[in-house]
Amino acid sequence: MQKSKEFLNFLVTSLVEFPEDVRIDGRTDEMGVLLTLHVAKEDMGKIIGKEGQTAKSIRTLLRVVGMKENARI
Repeated sequence: MQKSKEFLNFLVTSLVEFPEDVRIDGRTDEMGVLLTLHVAKEDMGKIIGKEGQTAKSIRTLLRVVGMKENARI
């Protein structure tokens, strides 16, 4: 889970205007790893993207990182 959390932090802080407000909460259960991302209100649109394309891309990249860790993210 640590690698995926670090990767998400690197990716998101590169995209947002207020990187100091980025917070990632993670927990593991029987279904896999759940990462919850918190950003400043002004940065929500940048993370979601047009029609959610940026968010979908981030999820896809995290899935790949999870495969390397043998975890479902």
